[in-house]
Amino acid sequence: MANTQHSYLQSIHKDVLQRASSFLLLKDSKASFTIEGENPGTNRALRWGKAIGQAGTKDLILKELIRLQQLVIESKRFTQMGLRQQGGFVSEHDRSTGEPLPDHISARHEDLEQLIDGLIATFKQLEASDFDAVLATTCIAFGFAFIHPFADGNGRLHRYLIHHILAKMRFSQQGFIFPVSASILNYIDDYLKVLEAYSHPVLDFIEWETIEDNNMKVTNQTIDYYRYFDATGQVEFFIRLCSGYLQLYHSGRSQLSDTL
Repeated sequence: MANTQHSYLQSIHKDVLQRASSFLLLKDSKASFTIEGENPGTNRALRWGKAIGQAGTKDLILKELIRLQQLVIESKRFTQMGLRQQGGFVSEHDRSTGEPLPDHISARHEDLEQLIDGLIATFKQLEASDFDAVLATTCIAFGFAFIHPFADGNGRLHRYLIHHILAKMRFSQQGFIFPVSASILNYIDDYLKVLEAYSHPVLDFIEWETIEDNNMKVTNQTIDYYRYFDATGQVEFFIRLCSGYLQLYHSGRSQLSDTL
């Protein structure tokens, strides 16, 4: 597919391609915020769209992930930057007590550095091999989402990693944008289900207690739940997403015409 993409892209005038690329980057940036229930201003969406457009150009290291988190978070006064220093979860709260009712419990903050180092090392091994790009993307990007290493920005960085790994492993070519978040919005119910397919069953194996500010503290060892997980459901979902991308590509001329 990569050679076919390259030949097709060369047939398009550079100005047309740049305009289409800019449009798709902005659309995908806005969609990623929409998934998180946010409505960013145009400048903020443009900044994140520019970052998405640079995916695959830098090495995947913790320092780069923290830089991207700082870019995506608008107000840093109320959000701790970098790896969490306390428990993390995605949750509603009990209306009467305020206690968390978790849908997802993140990795313990004591384990984050080890887990992220392992995730990055795994990607480097996959990148250097002939491992399938879609499988690699699924394992690393969803692995990051389940670890949930930051206090905020995890979802948008999870979807950025999809862009990054597909570009690094040459699934998508420079100049043709895979609209990851925009595509996910078309399958948002399925997307939430594949996140829950990991998060809900593992709740039964995590022991925790409520601490001050209605946060939570995990009291048992959980690191292996985030190192090793059955990614079958996530892979099936992502293959469907990529199939939609391939359909978009094969109708590329009309899509570019409609876009512009």
